[in-house]
Amino acid sequence: METKLKLVKINSEYCNYLRQFDEKVSYNSGNKELRPFIGILFTIENLEYFAPLSSPKSKHLKMKNTIDFIKIDGGKLGAVNFNNMIPLCKNNYQMIKLDKKNLSKNEIKYQELLKDQLDWLNKNYVQIKHKSYNLYFMYTNNRLSKNIKNRCCNFKLLERKCEEYKLK
Repeated sequence: METKLKLVKINSEYCNYLRQFDEKVSYNSGNKELRPFIGILFTIENLEYFAPLSSPKSKHLKMKNTIDFIKIDGGKLGAVNFNNMIPLCKNNYQMIKLDKKNLSKNEIKYQELLKDQLDWLNKNYVQIKHKSYNLYFMYTNNRLSKNIKNRCCNFKLLERKCEEYKLK
């Protein structure tokens, strides 16, 4: 199966930089240092966008898919929070390898979860891509309800800050 989406770990310094301008940027430090982000969801204006994954939680089973949120395999494998997607440049992330050897039981379990998530996401690539584009365009064209827009990162502001960060 061709991989269309990849798992990446985002540089926490970059996330901290963006958070100065938008408090909705997800945390990527401390206990969640290895929090993966799926990508590349889409490219707009030559920028790569990535959306954070959420590990499986019992609440996901009861939640509904929305314009800014999708359950992975009905919530059994977690979810994708499109409202928290951010633009990236190539120096701000590294690929997560899913073929590591000599792992602990917990690391093996986590690696298997990531493989299952990525497999499901790639099987549903068209839906994932459509959802990310749709949210982006509705947000940037001011077509979202106030409560959904308030949950979203400010994509255009973060794009400008991403460009500025590249120049640093």
